[in-house]
Amino acid sequence: MKSVALFCAASENIEPLYFEAANEVGAMLGAMGAELVYGGARFGLMEATAKAAKGAGARIVGVVPDILVERDRVSTLLDERVMCRNLSERKDIMLKRSEVLVALPGGVGTLDEIFHVAAAATIGYHSKRVVLYNAGGYWNAIVGALKEMESKGFLRGGFEKYISVAENIDELRDFIEKA
Repeated sequence: MKSVALFCAASENIEPLYFEAANEVGAMLGAMGAELVYGGARFGLMEATAKAAKGAGARIVGVVPDILVERDRVSTLLDERVMCRNLSERKDIMLKRSEVLVALPGGVGTLDEIFHVAAAATIGYHSKRVVLYNAGGYWNAIVGALKEMESKGFLRGGFEKYISVAENIDELRDFIEKA
């Protein structure tokens, strides 16, 4: 069983196309018989992906910081709840529990998660990659910034070693299967 960590928005006030992408990814993970490891929140793209994944047969692991419990924001879809103190600990647990990490659209927290994983890969802590699911071209600006950093010599060896971009669900499935 592939273990796939998911980084994405917990926000509800986003365009429907991102929820469609979350549903698509969740259904694909379930069809693959994957285990979804995510932040455990019951809102936004997190909950949408978990619901679609669980409905398609995936095992759902929520890595839940204390603050989600305190604010009553934990999903009821979890097959396993892994408690942690804070977001830093959550990132480390998700990285350890997964073979590949996928990022759907998200905000500052999602960016933090992506670059936490990528930075650790660049210095050799692991060899896992983050796959940006580029729903609606959401990640184009970030990819452009990474290419600019690379062209100016700030990224040794190219960012593609630790960050990949999937333009559609078939590309995403291929990245996951090869992990």
